[in-house]
Amino acid sequence: MPKINKYVDIDTVERESKKDYIDRHSPFIHCNEVVKAGEILQVTVKMGNEYTHPDNTDHYIANMALYSGETLLARADFVAGMLGGDEHKGHATVTFNVLAKGKKMNLVAQAYCTKHGIWESTPVVVPVEA
Repeated sequence: MPKINKYVDIDTVERESKKDYIDRHSPFIHCNEVVKAGEILQVTVKMGNEYTHPDNTDHYIANMALYSGETLLARADFVAGMLGGDEHKGHATVTFNVLAKGKKMNLVAQAYCTKHGIWESTPVVVPVEA
């Protein structure tokens, strides 16, 4: 079982000293704060907040997945160079369109870096209104 790195598990001192490393490997979830049952919720997952992740043949983001609880909602796979390689800097970003159901969605994103393993976002809870 691979180790899953979580932004919240890294103490404040270590987070500050390795801010660029941690930031570029952490997926961040962006979506509406509430959704109506049966509607489509657009969930954007972006790698890094301030810093971009490398995108070369031996170090890139291979995939990003979105979960609600333990249920896989969606996954996107990428190839090296999708952002233009080392010549162009950008954030790996994907928007998933998922059906809102239940009372709430407990969203968590995971991303797989080919060099540093699996990284997990801070959970985002989205209430689902009737």
